Amino acid sequence: MSTALTTTAPFWTVGDVTVHRVDETALPPATGAWLLPGATAPLVTEQDWLRPHFADDSGVLRLASHTFAFSVAGLRVLVDTGIGNGKERANPAWHRLDTDYLDRLTAAGFPPESVDLVVLTHLHADHVGWNTRLVDGEWRPTFPRARYVTSRAEREFWAGHAMDEARRQMFLDSVVPVEEAGLLDLVDVPAGGAELAPNLRLIPTPGHTPGHVAVEVGDGRRTALITGDCIHHPVQFAHPSIGACVDIDPALSEASRRALLASLSGTDTLVLGTHFAPPTAGLVVPHGDAHRLAPVAADGARPA
Repeated sequence: MSTALTTTAPFWTVGDVTVHRVDETALPPATGAWLLPGATAPLVTEQDWLRPHFADDSGVLRLASHTFAFSVAGLRVLVDTGIGNGKERANPAWHRLDTDYLDRLTAAGFPPESVDLVVLTHLHADHVGWNTRLVDGEWRPTFPRARYVTSRAEREFWAGHAMDEARRQMFLDSVVPVEEAGLLDLVDVPAGGAELAPNLRLIPTPGHTPGHVAVEVGDGRRTALITGDCIHHPVQFAHPSIGACVDIDPALSEASRRALLASLSGTDTLVLGTHFAPPTAGLVVPHGDAHRLAPVAADGARPA
């Protein structure tokens, strides 16, 4: 099975809300072994349900970079902004990308100037890159009408963190320009979550980063949950103890993942993985002493 992303923009209908997946790029096969070192080939291959979509026959994980766009409560919302184009990055797979992401976003019905709200699950390079784009030699906000939102705990952690040069560069080109434009809003996210608008909530899932959030959207009857990096790959449904090599607090990350999966298991909440390869969406169902993802095909796709 090819790891190439679709040339269309798939969408899922959740009550009255239509959630579009806007592809940026498939991630290299080596990404999984680096990111989730505990997801060894024998462990992955014993989970038959991961094939063919989420892993190949040899146990290599499939991962992708994409974002989600939808309209709710009169707002046009984008969740995370991917890696971005032309950014200087230490990761070779992310360095100076040149993708047609903005064309895909526009084709899905969300041209940059139409976006009202950009929700950032956390402030990592592959989630904030399209916050800005290069205009006349300067990094300027890509979504000039939007409010950019992240948790207060997230921004305050990085403000007091001793950053290496690569992370400092990422903040300078993708976070600071939004702050200097007065577009970044910080939100307190208590244990019970924070409502950004009717039927749009931030759910605290700390550990990967201190202020990490998942995003819940719906119409009051049905809901979808966008994972961010609380869950990088469906193999973590079966083995929640598998963490990412870049988790700030591995124990807390695992606790957040376990709690989130337990709250979703057996429900009709549609889970949309921020890095899940196509088909990307599914329901959490019990599987042995843990869970698995039962894929849900997109309702359709717009040309992109």
